Amino acid sequence: MDTAGQDCKQMRLCAVVPAAGRGTRLGTAMPKLLTPLGNGETIWSVLCGKLLAVADHVNVIVSPEGEPLLRQVVEREGLAARVSLSVQAEPIGMGDAIFCGYPVWSEADAILVVWGDQVFVSAETLNKASTLQGGAALTAVLPVVALPEPYVEYLFTGDDRLVAVRQAREGDVCAPGGFGDIGTFVLAVPDLHRTWTRYLAEASAGALTEEINFLPFLPYLASHGWKVRRLLIDDPREARGINTPDDLAYFRSLFSAQRSQ
Repeated sequence: MDTAGQDCKQMRLCAVVPAAGRGTRLGTAMPKLLTPLGNGETIWSVLCGKLLAVADHVNVIVSPEGEPLLRQVVEREGLAARVSLSVQAEPIGMGDAIFCGYPVWSEADAILVVWGDQVFVSAETLNKASTLQGGAALTAVLPVVALPEPYVEYLFTGDDRLVAVRQAREGDVCAPGGFGDIGTFVLAVPDLHRTWTRYLAEASAGALTEEINFLPFLPYLASHGWKVRRLLIDDPREARGINTPDDLAYFRSLFSAQRSQ
């Protein structure tokens, strides 16, 4: 199910926000995207403002329970012309969530995927990543940052070719100082759905989660004719999402300090 307030054809760039999470780890029953950050701001309001500044349209992937709540917010804020909702019936992974929005973003030149809890990704990063992708065919941009203890690590060859991804959630050991992502990816749209379908037929489920994860799809693209370009980011805070009460407290204090300056 998709709810869109405009004809989404002729888009240059469509932002896609997988946000079907329920926020249970944060101790709330609401969609995580609507979690308050203080002073009237929510994860959604902060992230939406950044995305609408760079993308033509924003497609949010929501749960069946979260759809009416997010729809009310979108309509109340007068955003229905530029924001649409697509429903992920079952929370079976980020890749599935992204492609739930395919009917909306299929006519775009490229998609800017940002995880729905990645509240501190900077406007500068979004602009740089989108510009670097530039609508080029068979091209993806992967912003990465060196982290003391990466939860996900991307491995590149000497000529900057992406060859593998390690995931702690699947039992992999990530190297200290390795490159982690910031929950942000820019991918060309033509051929993307077809390649994802081939990947699903060939990919192995994760060792621990038993899910077909989206992140290994990136080195798969690199080995199947795509150029995956690395964009180095300096601020490790951009890699931190809001997954725990400690994360939420950290970003609430951070945004509060910024507003008081």
